[in-house]
Amino acid sequence: MLENLLHAPWVELIVVVIAGFLIGLEIKAHRIHTESHREIGSVRTFAFISLIGYIFAKMNLYLYMVGYVAILTHLSLFYFFKLKSNRSGMILFLLSTLVYSFGIVVVNFNIWFLLIIFVAVVFISNLDKNLQHFYTIFDEREIETFAKLLLLSGVILPLLPQEQISEIIPISYFKVWLAVVIVSLFSYVGYVLKKYIFNDKGYLVTGILGGIYSSTATTLVLAKKASSNATPYLFASSIVVATTLMYLRLLGIAFAFNTEVAYKLLIPFIILTIISGIIVLVLYNKSKYEKADTLGENEDKNPLELGTAFLFAFLFIVMAILTHFVLNQYGDLGLNILSFIVGFTDIDPFVLSLLSSKFGVSIESVATAILIATGSNNILKALYAYIFSKNKAGMLSGAFLLVLGILTITAGFIA
Repeated sequence: MLENLLHAPWVELIVVVIAGFLIGLEIKAHRIHTESHREIGSVRTFAFISLIGYIFAKMNLYLYMVGYVAILTHLSLFYFFKLKSNRSGMILFLLSTLVYSFGIVVVNFNIWFLLIIFVAVVFISNLDKNLQHFYTIFDEREIETFAKLLLLSGVILPLLPQEQISEIIPISYFKVWLAVVIVSLFSYVGYVLKKYIFNDKGYLVTGILGGIYSSTATTLVLAKKASSNATPYLFASSIVVATTLMYLRLLGIAFAFNTEVAYKLLIPFIILTIISGIIVLVLYNKSKYEKADTLGENEDKNPLELGTAFLFAFLFIVMAILTHFVLNQYGDLGLNILSFIVGFTDIDPFVLSLLSSKFGVSIESVATAILIATGSNNILKALYAYIFSKNKAGMLSGAFLLVLGILTITAGFIA
């Protein structure tokens, strides 16, 4: 019943005219805001344009095209004289064309599609007001960065073979590059959020977003800042929260690559996240009595450098070969020792090699190795926190990270 009603011509006509009328109101509001009055027509003009477009679309496609050419000719003449008065804005003409298309959209699709277009038009036409600050901080190199993300995921990945590379490298080139894409995507999201949305919002936010990006690098950066800052509880909470997000980040990566291992890690990682989250809350509540300094300049580096991606892929393969060798020679004990050692480096290639490769080990052994590597990485961050701050902030965060490291390793042997 409702579907038939929405396709009734009189309902379509009313919706089209109202949409055109509302766009006209939006344009009138823009004129008032910019104090510009020398433009085409009024609110009613756009209602009539949408009405004409609907009637012509209903009658005949050729008649609709004739109407479009007539409107386009009128707009072109107006724009010609507008250029002579040193005014070159084209938004009005684009909106007029869109309003004229409302009729044929309803005729060939449906009212819901028109409503989506209408929302998009209103959103985009108001977007400039919300991007004034963004324009001042936007780095044009970010377009190149986004192109790299598309290159990594949409161009290179589909071309790679999915067969195992060799007997000693139990992964495919596709899995290697998929790992690069997933880790780069996680890192890039954290980088963009921190740089453009939450920039200069405080050290705690830096820690949260840094945990998505790289908890080790974030710990190093915050520890250096803490060395010359008299807010130990604030920095300690910010350093620990990066590790809190690291647990969630690794869990998300595990679900992306191996759901069986992910479910095995789910309970210990959630418990560790809750414990570290409680530590963060306690430290942050104490920091409210401190006088915090401003955040300072952004020290994050773009994570989507192609050199970094290729290095990650190389390390991924090296870790797969090393893990294969250790398992064949020393079994699960050797894997656990290797996991502890790897934790003092970048653990992502090792974790992803475990999740993506077929080493012939149990799900429990893989989960244990990941937890041990994560725990030893926490111990490394504890050392970083203390060595690079050498004050109360480093002692507090280092002590809690050490405890989290021990708890994580213990969870690995229990899992």
